[in-house]
Amino acid sequence: MPIEKVEFLSDGYRLAGDLHLLEDDPGAVRGAVVLTGPFSGVKDQVTGYYAERFAQRGYVALAFDHRNWGDSEGEPRQHEDATAKVSDLRNAVSYLAARPQVDPEKIAACGVCLGGIYSVQLAAFDPRVKAVALVAAAYNNPKLIRDRFGAENFAALMSQFAQTAQRQADTGEIEYWPAVNPEGMPAGNPGPEPFEYYGTGRGARPGWENRCTALSVLQELTLDVDSYLPLVTAPLLIVHGRGDQAIPVADAEAAFAAVPGTKELLLLDTSNHIDLYDDDTYVLPAIERAVSFFEGSM
Repeated sequence: MPIEKVEFLSDGYRLAGDLHLLEDDPGAVRGAVVLTGPFSGVKDQVTGYYAERFAQRGYVALAFDHRNWGDSEGEPRQHEDATAKVSDLRNAVSYLAARPQVDPEKIAACGVCLGGIYSVQLAAFDPRVKAVALVAAAYNNPKLIRDRFGAENFAALMSQFAQTAQRQADTGEIEYWPAVNPEGMPAGNPGPEPFEYYGTGRGARPGWENRCTALSVLQELTLDVDSYLPLVTAPLLIVHGRGDQAIPVADAEAAFAAVPGTKELLLLDTSNHIDLYDDDTYVLPAIERAVSFFEGSM
């Protein structure tokens, strides 16, 4: 499918994206999907994989690098800025709505993994988003994360981040952790499963670096989706894997229950979390359901 290298501004930062167009008629006016993906991910990984498949099904699809990541501007590099990511998404919607190939009344958001939280936060307050798909999404809230870490471990991590912030203020030097670490902490995504995707040829790409700011992990652990789910009025689809141990299916089911409007839930028989990153056994059914859901909702 044709891919146009594009740029757009978000709060003064130049963001780089890949706009996936339709091979048969790239000038036709179509619905569009903006994608946002996992922690530390860049457009050549999960979001690009999904964008290609959405384009194959008739949607203009935008995969882009958020500020601080990949080919986009922003400092410090490899820093997760949760508030900025939502702003980037909002500006990506503005960019798509102005494209001649896009019907501005048919723009959807698709968030994979941590991107699911940002998609919810966007849709809660941006009525231009006419439908939302959350795939293998995270459903963080600080209390849930604290309970799963244990109160003492969570407090110790918060103390560690406070010390990091103080050292950075004293020295002016940004501290970095690995983005993935098969041995565990410190890492943005610890353990062997994230490394199986990012640390191998399966997911490693030239635009991706195995590092993130240490304070990115503070951003990750203190995200909140629960306050936003009841505010989403756009039709919402949740796709989740039954075998996902990183984000238990119960989290997806609880999120589904919290959404007040039109909604659908699709559970797939995955064996882990990253099956829904790039395994077409699961990705294609997710895309099929999302396309069907968008067509019935927008």
